Formats: sequence, C-alpha cells, structure tokens
Amino acid sequence: MKILRPRTGRVVLVGAGPGDPELLTVKAVRCLSRADVVIYDRLVDSRVLELIPDSAESISVGKKGGHYGFPQEKIHELMVSRARAGKEVVRLQGGDPLIFGRGGEEMDYLSAHGVPFEIVPGVSAAFGVPTAAGIPLTHRDLSSSVLVLSGHRASGSGLNPSWTLAARADTVVFLMPLGNLKQIISQLVLHGRPLDTPAAVIGSGTLERQQEAGGTLRNIFGRTRKADIRSPALLVVGEVVRFQALKRSPAETPPRIETELAATGKKP
Repeated sequence: MKILRPRTGRVVLVGAGPGDPELLTVKAVRCLSRADVVIYDRLVDSRVLELIPDSAESISVGKKGGHYGFPQEKIHELMVSRARAGKEVVRLQGGDPLIFGRGGEEMDYLSAHGVPFEIVPGVSAAFGVPTAAGIPLTHRDLSSSVLVLSGHRASGSGLNPSWTLAARADTVVFLMPLGNLKQIISQLVLHGRPLDTPAAVIGSGTLERQQEAGGTLRNIFGRTRKADIRSPALLVVGEVVRFQALKRSPAETPPRIETELAATGKKP
C-alpha cells in the first residue's frame, strides 16, 4: 500500500513590476500559472490578475481609502496558514518586493515560522517608470549616483530621508511623493538644491494612462497640480530630467538636449 505524504507548501514573493503587464518577468508568469493561492496588492494591474488560474484562491490585501483592510500581521498569517495547508502561495506585490515593499518583513516572518519561500524580483517603479518617461537615471556626463527615497517618509514620522544626501546625489527618485510634494521640494532647496534643478513627476508610469509633468523645483508643484497627476506617482530630480523632452514627437520636441546642456555648462 502506498503511503501518501502531505504536500509541502511554500510562499513565492513575486514582483509584478511597475504597472504594464508586459513588464512581468517570465518567471513571475510561470509562478502565477502554478499558484494555488495569490495574495495581491492594490497596485497590481487587473491584466496581471487575469493570469491567475481559475482554480486558484485570489485574495486582495490592498490599501483602500487610506486604510489597510488587511494589516500586515494578517497578511503574514494568511501566507503561513495557506502554505502549511500544502498550498503554493504567491505573494504578489507591485514593483520589486524588496524595494520599498513589505518583502523584507515577510521574509522574516516566514523564516521564523519555518515556511519555505522563494523571491522572484520585479522591475522596480523607481527604475522602470523614469525609463518609460525617457529619463536616464544615470548618464556618463551628468549622473553617476542615484538615490531612491520614500516620499511618504518626508512627513516627519518614521525614518526621515537624509536631505543632505538628497541634495548632493546627481539624481534623486522619490516614490509616492504627492502627499508631501511641497515639503520635499522645500527641503531639497533648503539643503542646497538650486531652484532651477530639473524635476519631473510621473503618474501611472508604464501604463496607457501615464501622466507627466516636467519643469524645475521652482515650478514642478504647480505643474503637477495643473496636470492633475494622481497616485501612484514618483518624482525625479536632477539634470537627467532634461532628456524627458526628447521622448516627445518631432513636432513637440524643443531644441535638442545639447542646446539645453550648453546653457548649464555641462558637456553634451
């Protein structure tokens, strides 16, 4: 007589990328196709969710109306209980699960409770969204350093950004900046960033509804409000933002970047 052993479950922490479902990795798609349970965040595009098998249990744990319907502790408990029941659990998060996500906390919890897990990286919005807007975060002549910060943390609670570092880095990317945009701009200027530093705010990056506002620290707040950019969004600050103009159609494109850079004394 064959003795059936209980199936061993596990959790896979999967990055869903910055928005566009075509930016999912091949491995992420494969993990979704094999999932028994998918626990997903609000920012995951609905077209990504269509890849979940009909037989799988889908659980939304996203933030709604400024409140979490599922506190992080409940997400932890869900992952562990489903995995211990022998399920293949996919924890699906926007961007990369270990870059301004809860992946680190979830790894800790799973490890402490003896649950096997794997991590599947995703394209972080911090890098994918500026690229989609035509902004190179690094450039041989303009930027050899990139600093990524959380705009939520600029409000004075938790771990506050290092404004000295933010003022010195060639390129700075703030994730989720809209609620504190005015304060972020003020702190950058107070710590040494010139008001004429190029800046851009990008909303719904990589999606068909992507919104963009470009300008400088002097006017980016007003231009963002005029463009009615909504969350999710990010802010990019630095000389590389000048390249954003080159992505426009020829009829819309202003003088080439070399002309703009010449005015700043930078090499083309």
